[in-house]
Amino acid sequence: MRLNNTLTRRVEEVVPVDDRKIGMYSCGPTVYRYVHIGNLRTFLLSDLLRRALEFEGYEVTQVMNITDVGHMTDEASDSGRDKMDLAVADEGLSPKEIAQKYTQAFLDDTEAIGIKRVHVYPKATEHIPEMIELTERLIENGHAYEVDGTVYYDVRSFPEYGKLSGNTLDKLRAGHRQELEVDPNKRHPEDFALWKKAGPNRLMRWDSPWGEGFPGWHIECSAMSMKYLGERFDIHTGGVDLIFPHHEDEIAQSEGGVRHEVISAWVHGGFLRLKEQKMAKSSGNIIRIGDLAALGIDPLSFRYFTFETRYRKEMDFSEDALRAADTTVKRLRQRMAEWGGPAEGLGPDAKAFDGRFREAVADDLDMPQALVILNELASSRNVPDPEKYSLVSSWDQVLGLDVERDARAGWQPSDEVAALVGERDAARANKDFATADRVRDRLQELGLEVMDTPEGTRVRPRI
Repeated sequence: MRLNNTLTRRVEEVVPVDDRKIGMYSCGPTVYRYVHIGNLRTFLLSDLLRRALEFEGYEVTQVMNITDVGHMTDEASDSGRDKMDLAVADEGLSPKEIAQKYTQAFLDDTEAIGIKRVHVYPKATEHIPEMIELTERLIENGHAYEVDGTVYYDVRSFPEYGKLSGNTLDKLRAGHRQELEVDPNKRHPEDFALWKKAGPNRLMRWDSPWGEGFPGWHIECSAMSMKYLGERFDIHTGGVDLIFPHHEDEIAQSEGGVRHEVISAWVHGGFLRLKEQKMAKSSGNIIRIGDLAALGIDPLSFRYFTFETRYRKEMDFSEDALRAADTTVKRLRQRMAEWGGPAEGLGPDAKAFDGRFREAVADDLDMPQALVILNELASSRNVPDPEKYSLVSSWDQVLGLDVERDARAGWQPSDEVAALVGERDAARANKDFATADRVRDRLQELGLEVMDTPEGTRVRPRI
């Protein structure tokens, strides 16, 4: 398995820390609003990567955080408001109720598009002691300092700061954090908060060695990833918008705390855009997965739609393209039913297709190429139908399209349909094309697709 590592800016072979076991941490949702399909493209990346690794025989342990405190509206400075507080003000629910509501909605939406449940979903509010402990360690190691109840990370104490994003200290000093006013308590403008003093109106607050306060957003991922995956693990995933400052700060915190590299590879996914703009809650240009179901589109078809563009690239949402993907997925399920079931073994042509598919997936998740191979197989005359069934059902471990749905359902024509098919075949044999056309029209009225084959009329549910 080869992946584009944002840290090294190269496509590199995955070399696990522990033999064939992979530890993977994926940045999860801030549970103050519903997620949209732009968010879900990012979460699909981590699911696809996990499936691909498991397809190749790796044992994957995946952790995804649930942010229910500390994610501010402005992460470039310290002047933002906690997004959970905004939701409380809008909905009149408690912070815990807000978190429960939107965590469940997130899990429902990810299940709808076939994202596997991860092994652990740690909540930020349940790991405050770990965040405080790591903050104390950073102070002891000379990377952090406290001023009036707020603890800041001293960015200049970590010479490698900027190695992930390219935002080096020189660039930060030129104003990269974009603060309108520099916090006078900071030693340097580029420093960031690990623990923040709670103001008088702050709802969510905890006791700490520095007084009542709450954690910064970045510290949660350092504390929770190392708690569940250890101080050395393999892969961290997220969207490109998290590279800076979130992931850059996470590296500084984690490595500053344990004094060695923690994560081998950083994998980031591109935006899904709507009308050439990043899809974002703040912009109001969002589409939820439930909106697709209301259009008659299978939510799993969204997976196929995203696979048509390499995960690292930005892609534009198009309803027409999504409907085309939906048609393709549904027709693939029909063909699986027609292929009749798996073969006992694979011939040389089928094995060649399997090798090509595996190579595409292993080549930095080249799903556009994998889909080309899938469609070539479906139309191939050199691979027997049962072998096609075996291959596609195996590949669905990665694709996650539920390709055997129609085969499991076992659609069979009704007695009325069977009689009409027989009547049409008899009419065609007698060259009574007017009757054949009339029967065809009747079959179509029943919602069926009518196909002429050398064996006679075939019908299947119309997509």
